[in-house]
Amino acid sequence: MSKKVVSKEKFTAIDLFAGIGGMRLGFEKAHFDIVYSNDFDKNACKTYRENFGEIDEKNIKDVDTDTIPDFDVLLGGFPCQPFSMIGKRKGMDDERAKSFFHIIRILGAKQPRAFVLENVKHLRLYNKGEVYERIKSNLELMGYKVRAEVLDSKDYGVPQHRQRLYIVGFLDHSIEFEFPKPHRKQVVLSEILEKEKVEEFYYLSNKYYKGLIKHRHRHEKNGNGFGFEILDPSGISNTLVAGNMGRERNLIQDVPVEKNKWGVRRVTIKECMRLQGFPERYKFPVAMTQAYKQLGNAVTVNVAKAVAEKVRKSLLVADTKKSEVTKKPSGFTPTTFDHPTTSQLHKTAITQHTTILGNI
Repeated sequence: MSKKVVSKEKFTAIDLFAGIGGMRLGFEKAHFDIVYSNDFDKNACKTYRENFGEIDEKNIKDVDTDTIPDFDVLLGGFPCQPFSMIGKRKGMDDERAKSFFHIIRILGAKQPRAFVLENVKHLRLYNKGEVYERIKSNLELMGYKVRAEVLDSKDYGVPQHRQRLYIVGFLDHSIEFEFPKPHRKQVVLSEILEKEKVEEFYYLSNKYYKGLIKHRHRHEKNGNGFGFEILDPSGISNTLVAGNMGRERNLIQDVPVEKNKWGVRRVTIKECMRLQGFPERYKFPVAMTQAYKQLGNAVTVNVAKAVAEKVRKSLLVADTKKSEVTKKPSGFTPTTFDHPTTSQLHKTAITQHTTILGNI
């Protein structure tokens, strides 16, 4: 079981389904120390290791909870493809979705103070909400008070429309928490576009672009939409995606070149990094197709940081209140609260743990 450390400047966290570290970067910016990371994707681990130095590449089902250091907060951007509008949406029938129950297994064994999970917004609606309710009820069985909200990356300092569901839980039910409010200033696309000449590699060929135009006209005649779009520099981008499908919805009109006389190109890797809040120094020791995929799957750093700051604030306030209670004069009789104690919650979690393991 994790040690519950009171009144400290830095809290600790573990990074599960770590991808390339978007969640980690956000939490580190909010003064969390990441003490353990795990992902099973070989290429993602290559990028993660290049930038952070270490990651456990075991399949999460093979991770022994006794080998995980004590920590305060569990982070997990568990696989979203089973619930994505772009994917096949197999839901809990998809093997990747069942990896969620290993989060439950680790929560039950370690009992950290809090968790932050991230997934596509459609998770909440999938199968008329039944999948989300199942996820929520399992988290509650582990003793956590669960909150969830859809946050859009465009509201947190990057010009990308990217809605994701954030699920936050606290073991202490008395802890107050609110999700971060949107920033007042909206960053626009022109602020993150490359100023120098872009390599011709990124431009669509004249033939390919003409094909897109013809394809769109055919769809329009039949009353259907077709998703290729040239972005307005004074606006924002559409959601970055992991696969090729949908990538033509984020095209830029730049200076004309021989390869494309209209100057139409894809967003560059550097621009994708900026759309996801990654620092300029970030390295991708993988093929460009993999880099695009990894950035399309990543958690937006700015959103992770905004959530992390709220989690940290809630934990600090709770610790301050506990410190004040211990300073009460002798003879003081504390008020009896309706919410269960951490000890009671832990006993409930242990009782339910074997039931949860049956789902794995």
